[in-house]
Amino acid sequence: MHHRPSVFKACVFLFVASASVASVVQAAGSKLDDVLKRGHLIVGTGSTNAPWHFQGADGKLQGFDIDIGRIVAKGLFNDPSKVEFVVQSSDARIPNLLTDKVDMSCQFITVTASRAQQVAFTLPYYREGVGLLLPNNSKYKEIDDLQAAGDGVTVAVLQNVYAEELVHQALPKAKVDQYDSVDLMYQAVNSGRADAAATDQSSVKYLMVQNPGRYRSPAYAWSPQTYACAVKRGDQDWLNFVNTALHEAMTGVEFPTYKASFKQWFGVDLPEPAIGFPVEFK
Repeated sequence: MHHRPSVFKACVFLFVASASVASVVQAAGSKLDDVLKRGHLIVGTGSTNAPWHFQGADGKLQGFDIDIGRIVAKGLFNDPSKVEFVVQSSDARIPNLLTDKVDMSCQFITVTASRAQQVAFTLPYYREGVGLLLPNNSKYKEIDDLQAAGDGVTVAVLQNVYAEELVHQALPKAKVDQYDSVDLMYQAVNSGRADAAATDQSSVKYLMVQNPGRYRSPAYAWSPQTYACAVKRGDQDWLNFVNTALHEAMTGVEFPTYKASFKQWFGVDLPEPAIGFPVEFK
């Protein structure tokens, strides 16, 4: 006589197995619990790239990435100062997460699908792109004026294999002069050897904040890329928490802090989040 496997027994087995897995996960705990128990957050970042992360005159780290780390610390402990910043090179941003040297990396990390196989990315906190820096007295006002000038426009750019192609995406006929350093690139604009410099729009905005009345920039920007913080894969509770802290900084109760930081480093007054229907679903 053949007996069919008991559906009830199968369900009991699945329930017990699921409970066992849940117990193991619960026993292992989350990074969130570890950080709360430790009493401070550890953030990997850099120290040489204004306006993102750099040392001020007092030797302390400052910048937009630093402010983002403090926002997460405030969410954890209601105290933005309860954060330790670990200065790391760009190529250590992912390894330091994988070896638990840091709780999160916040170091203008460009989100890519290949990197997302190694780490879990948070909500984006900035959308970068290429912008143009012009002297304030430039005869060119907007991108249309520069495009119309054709090869009469010279653009300074930091030297790399894609530099000319990048400039020509926006200004197909412009002359492109490549420089070994950012300082030389800006000197070319200041001296009139170049009509404009093409660089990260965040750098353009920061220079305009630091030098009021000296520079201007067309509204047009191109070649978008997403910046997000990164955490170690496999811990949904921790990722959810960091996402919640960032989300509420950009759209909710901590928006005044995010807005003030954005204004300080980029000179932009962000509009208040709309009240009523959540902006995320528009």
